[in-house]
Amino acid sequence: MASALKDQGNKAFQAKDYDKAVELFSKAIDLEPENFVLWSNRSAAKAAKKQYSAALEDAEKCISVNPSWSKGYARKGAALHGLRRYDEAIDAYESGLRLEDNPALRRGIKEVLDAKAAEEKGEGAQAFGFEKMFADPNLLGKLAANPRTAKDMADPKWVETLKLCQQQPKLAQSFLSSDPRMINVLGVLMGIDMQGFEREAGSEELPPGFKKSPEAPSSPPPQPQASTSKPAEPAPAPAQEQEDVEMEDAEEAKAKKEAEAEKKAGSEAYKARDFEKAAAHFSKAWEIWPKDITFLTNLGAVYFEQNYKLVSKALGRIGTAYARKSDLTTAIKYYQKSLTEHRTSDILNKLRETERAQAEAARLAYIDPEKASQAREEGNAHFKAGDFVGAVKAYTEAIKRDPQDPRGYNNRANAYTKLVALPEALKDAEEAIKIDPKFVKAYIRKSHVLYVMRDYTKAIEAVEQAADHDAERKHSREIQEQVIKCQQALFSQREGENEEETLQRAMRDPEVAGIMSDPIMQSILQQAQSDPAALQDHMKNPSVREKIMKLINAGIIKTR
Repeated sequence: MASALKDQGNKAFQAKDYDKAVELFSKAIDLEPENFVLWSNRSAAKAAKKQYSAALEDAEKCISVNPSWSKGYARKGAALHGLRRYDEAIDAYESGLRLEDNPALRRGIKEVLDAKAAEEKGEGAQAFGFEKMFADPNLLGKLAANPRTAKDMADPKWVETLKLCQQQPKLAQSFLSSDPRMINVLGVLMGIDMQGFEREAGSEELPPGFKKSPEAPSSPPPQPQASTSKPAEPAPAPAQEQEDVEMEDAEEAKAKKEAEAEKKAGSEAYKARDFEKAAAHFSKAWEIWPKDITFLTNLGAVYFEQNYKLVSKALGRIGTAYARKSDLTTAIKYYQKSLTEHRTSDILNKLRETERAQAEAARLAYIDPEKASQAREEGNAHFKAGDFVGAVKAYTEAIKRDPQDPRGYNNRANAYTKLVALPEALKDAEEAIKIDPKFVKAYIRKSHVLYVMRDYTKAIEAVEQAADHDAERKHSREIQEQVIKCQQALFSQREGENEEETLQRAMRDPEVAGIMSDPIMQSILQQAQSDPAALQDHMKNPSVREKIMKLINAGIIKTR
């Protein structure tokens, strides 16, 4: 029953009997109040009657019943447009777009923006371009030569009306709402068939800011007076989507259905970025149903995507060419331009690789051992003067100028120690050792840093490594003094500690715990308990010696 009432309401709407349409849709709503399409259709009918407040209420009800249906927001936008609540209308259309990228919703936004701009400028006919069109001196000749308007030119009063519109173009606006012949005139001047052109859902037959024509009058209106005539006030003409209420014959309905299926397939291909397939579907849709220009706009979007992808690809190739010429700065510029057009992982990776290569080239170009030596001497001067911050800065410059010279790191470690930046100092000492594993001073520096950090066990290990690498014994005294200092601090730290406490403390060190859990070391330690001399034989093995020294420094193995 409700479906039948809806169909009758659709027919009444198509016949422009909006009162009857409202009545029929209301009866259908009484039977099926949760049918959101009925609320939408009644909103459209009320909007057609310029009852925008009532249309807004029905649109709100439609949305409350089904908030995921984008056309409900189109109805709301149209009603708010009619109420001149332009910002709210835009919000409504944008809410619909977040649910579905619908061309009708986009056009609705454009119409609201145009109407808002026209109202703010106080423009009506001028905004629509009437002044330019009616200023054509060949206006009457064009109308007399066109089959759609030639018959109307036999009416002298109509000709006088057109002449008056030439003098005062804004008067044409008033005739749009009173004489359908003006529609044909505009169609000829604009080069389109205004009566035969079917609008998409969410749009209006007239541009924003002009009244929609009611039923055509049986006789032409009285001729206006040039001295007293006043153009009608512009009234907003919000989009009147007729998608739900438009009646079509079976053949047209079938064609439109096929075209919509092609459009849907094209949209899916577009989302999957298969632009060739999308173009084929949109072209087919336009071939089947050439009354819907959204098929062409969608096709245009596809061509746009294809074009900027091609531009992006070309720019990327230019960047690659410059990269191969070792012009890295220009290559980076073109890679960035390519990504601006279209972002792809391939070009992004090339950009990052080129930026790294440029940074490395700049680093290598900066290397200068002579300037590094000068910077290091400058750092020494700052250090002696107690300016440790200045010393760090100078040593850093020395490292940049010659990153393979361990002296820069070793000196900066000393300056960091004075600034109590101990983690940075330890890192620099280890970096100096990494660059030159035989650099004795770096081991001694590492031991000093660990001593300040109160890690005496590792400080002893570091200074013992210094002794191992001091083949010429140039640093024997310094090494011995550091060993004694560390051992004294270690003994003081462990004073009063029993064997159980010693073991618990030592086992908190992951390295000690690993050594103690090693089956081979367990066997060696058990053997040493019964034969202490055997421990000396085992220490001839460098690996075992290192582990035994670790246990000695941890206090697990006692020495006399």
